[in-house]
Amino acid sequence: MRGRPALPTVSRAPRRHRTRRRADMPLLGGVRPPIASFIVLLLVVAALTVAGLGSVHGEQVPQAVLGGEQQTAADIAVSVRTAIDAEATTVRRTGDSYTVTGRTTPAQVLKSLAAARKAVLGGALLDTQSGRVLATGGERVPLTGVDAKALTGDHGTAAPRLVTAGTGQRMLYFANVTLPAQSVDANQDQNPDAALPQRKQWLLVVSEALPALTSYGDGRTAQVLDAKGNMLATAASGMAQPLDAADLGIPSAAVDAAVSAHGAGASGSLLGATSGGRQTVAGWASVASSSGTGDADRLGLVVLTFRPVPVMGPSVDYSRFALVAAGVLAGIALLVGLLLQLTVQRPLLRLYLSADRLARGAGESGPRAAEDLARPVPVHGLGEPARIGRALESLRRQLLGESGPEEIPVRRGPGCRALAVIAMLLVVAWAAPLIFLLNRADTATAVPAPVVADQQARTEIAANRIRQSLGESYTDLSDVAKSLPGTTKAAQTTVLGRTLADHHHFRSLYLIGRTGAIVLRVGKTPLRTIVHVPGGSGITTVNTSGRIPAIAAYAQIPVGKGGALAGGGVVLFGEIDVNALNSELPRPKLGGVWVTDANYKVLAASIGYRAFEALPGSGLTRLATSTQSAPGTAGTATSAVLHSSSGPSVAAAAPLAQSGPTVGLGWRVVTAEPAAALQLPAFQAEQRTMLAGVLGLTVGVACLGWLHIVVIRPLRTMAVLAERLAGGDRRTVLYPVNHDEAGSVTRSLELIRQALAERGRGSRSGHAFAAQPGPPAQSRHTSAPQR
Repeated sequence: MRGRPALPTVSRAPRRHRTRRRADMPLLGGVRPPIASFIVLLLVVAALTVAGLGSVHGEQVPQAVLGGEQQTAADIAVSVRTAIDAEATTVRRTGDSYTVTGRTTPAQVLKSLAAARKAVLGGALLDTQSGRVLATGGERVPLTGVDAKALTGDHGTAAPRLVTAGTGQRMLYFANVTLPAQSVDANQDQNPDAALPQRKQWLLVVSEALPALTSYGDGRTAQVLDAKGNMLATAASGMAQPLDAADLGIPSAAVDAAVSAHGAGASGSLLGATSGGRQTVAGWASVASSSGTGDADRLGLVVLTFRPVPVMGPSVDYSRFALVAAGVLAGIALLVGLLLQLTVQRPLLRLYLSADRLARGAGESGPRAAEDLARPVPVHGLGEPARIGRALESLRRQLLGESGPEEIPVRRGPGCRALAVIAMLLVVAWAAPLIFLLNRADTATAVPAPVVADQQARTEIAANRIRQSLGESYTDLSDVAKSLPGTTKAAQTTVLGRTLADHHHFRSLYLIGRTGAIVLRVGKTPLRTIVHVPGGSGITTVNTSGRIPAIAAYAQIPVGKGGALAGGGVVLFGEIDVNALNSELPRPKLGGVWVTDANYKVLAASIGYRAFEALPGSGLTRLATSTQSAPGTAGTATSAVLHSSSGPSVAAAAPLAQSGPTVGLGWRVVTAEPAAALQLPAFQAEQRTMLAGVLGLTVGVACLGWLHIVVIRPLRTMAVLAERLAGGDRRTVLYPVNHDEAGSVTRSLELIRQALAERGRGSRSGHAFAAQPGPPAQSRHTSAPQR
């Protein structure tokens, strides 16, 4: 008993450590999860490669062409809706702003209001109380179903209506005309409440034609249909021909699709008949907005566009490529997974069992301990597992007293890290060609001509939409300028304040005098830096630098009676909020949109930009320059496929206007859509091929990095510590880091170190080692390094 004083302490500690070790072992920790994840995720990437690339097929009419026709119809629908909403708002404001006196007759009111709008074909003035027609003018206004009392109220008038007149379809717009209190009928004075101010309203009804419809793009026809599929307006461009008899079902099909899509904001595309190697492609879009709050939302109008396009060549199938790529990746996953399982996972698990057995034998006594230490430690695997196995075998012999500390010779050869590097190289060899080489789209032939033409047509529509917006701002300002002469400064301030409140696209309104100084202002501080008195009226920029471009409408103020000017002002300026202009530029599938001045400096854009910066890319600048066909002309739209460092893009440029207040400015609208965003088979195959490569590379890096962190790096550290322990190092304490197989082996090595250190201290104090007898020479050799 005197020869074993320390064994009870050592034997109790392993039991506590062993119980804690088995309880803390995580279910998902250790060497199994990264290897299993590597195999499973690469197989998933292989399946996604087959599913993604296998679904890419060339078509006779690419989806990009159908999508372009759909978006073109949607853009024209937005223009039609904007025109209807703007006209309804203008008619309403005209009626609200008209001042009726006690001597004004209904005929005079109607004449004044109808003359204010050139588009008015006929008008009528109704009494809202009795519904009686007070005055009419122009062509006959169809008033069937018009309830004057129901269409008026404190919150405005009703939305426009589409009616059938003898001359065709007409739009009816409504406005309230408020009468002063003293114009109330005399018989109402008997009312007990006659002392209270009383007002009554007349209902103005004007009849106008549908907004002018414009078709864009050579060979395209645009139509406006009602809810029954009847054509209300049509326009053609270039060599467009009427629909063939085989295509007569397209209008009704478009209306049915719009109704089934619940109308508001809906759009789609249709395919018509094929004739002479060309197929009719149609797009439709509801005029109603997605919000359902516009004046045109209840009209049930649908815009239909169609044109013949060339039928593409034979379809391209990427299924075979997808199967080959997926098969190679699956082979790599299974091969590497099997290699890692045989060389890393299985040897580590065996090391875990062997180390646990030795730690148990070192901390206990009796036949069971002798049995645990009697079995040799098998050496499996390569590199670090083999080194640790040899070190454990040496420690086993030392625990038995068969040998003393011995230096384990380091055997040169590939380790676990080399296996991980080889596995990573295999994954890279598969992924790199997919990312950089295979299935590259040939931009010279991958973008069909109809797609480029659609980009140009949509750019022209965007330019027309901006021209309409700026033109409406100019018209509104001109109307205000006409009302200013001969009024006091306080009255002018009131008019300008009301105009600013009604027209949210203005940020500031001000009058400038003969010297160019501002004599009256409402709204925000002007951004103008150009101080001069311009001649004429129109749209201009009033600064050339700064953070915000200042675009302004301006109008000359007429001279009042006696040559008096409006408060000393000669020109009325209205600076347009650039954010309101920017909000009109974005459209789906159109890409970036820029409005430039005559020097091709950016004034507005649909994406982030700096004021007065150059267009993003010299190709866009050259394209904008090419729209100027001859000096002094407005120019014509143009388009092209541009190449840049970020990839090819379909771009177009168009002059902002060929008429109106912006015609002399030389502004341009430029658009660019990345070709990769188009639904073209070549670019879809390129994107999905690159995506498969990126996914495979990501999985390889993640899983092998995970394996390196939780298994390979701890194994390398453990191999060094195990060899030092076998060589006689009893002072270095081994701390387990992770609760997994590697951590369990480290804990077992620490228990072995404690047992060997305890026996070394016992031999130095003269106690006999009675656990297992050994040769005297070997016992002396065991205690020698501890001196």
